[in-house]
Amino acid sequence: MGNSEIRERLLKELNEGVVEYDEERVKKAALEVLDKGLNVYDAVMNGLAAGMEKVGELYDQQEYFVPELLMCADALYAGLDILKPHIRLEDLGDKPKGQVVIGTVQGDVHDIGKNIIKMMFEVAGFTVHDLGRDVPLEKFVEEQLRTDAEIVALSAMMTTTMMGMKKVVEMIKERNPNVAIMLGGAPVTRDTADLFGADGYAESAGNAVQEAIKMIGRLREMQNR
Repeated sequence: MGNSEIRERLLKELNEGVVEYDEERVKKAALEVLDKGLNVYDAVMNGLAAGMEKVGELYDQQEYFVPELLMCADALYAGLDILKPHIRLEDLGDKPKGQVVIGTVQGDVHDIGKNIIKMMFEVAGFTVHDLGRDVPLEKFVEEQLRTDAEIVALSAMMTTTMMGMKKVVEMIKERNPNVAIMLGGAPVTRDTADLFGADGYAESAGNAVQEAIKMIGRLREMQNR
């Protein structure tokens, strides 16, 4: 079997292991990735994370509910525990990736999505300051000022709490117009993000990281002018 076939097979194992919340299957595949010397970052992003995105879709379609989500997340973390220590910086691309302040806004205690996105940021080489869930709006502003993070990522799963995001965007931009603010969560759309004055919108965990990398690229260009 050639390397590309082994890679395809193991990515499929990782992906399906997460979707089918089969921790043992995920662990076995993760150990084999190390054993075969495959690119670990690739295995995380295109195996584990891709599986978790599929889980997100199943949840959106109401085929999966919170208990399944939690079991899938356990399978995901089982794989990450094995793979994450072996990610090399050169696998991530050359640039240091910057800092992110992340949290679920006040009144909202949903944090599965936020935790997945946090993990994606960490895997992609960002330094993450996680404020948790039900975070008072001012706390996002304080933490950004304290850490000088380039990105603030806000999550909301309810339409009512989503309105708080607009206030956070205004408060942060007032003090520090250069911070890039990203919104995510079920009720959030690109139109909402534009309306609230945010810089980015993430419809899924993988997309959040891509969006963040683009946003940091834009910030660096602004700073280097």
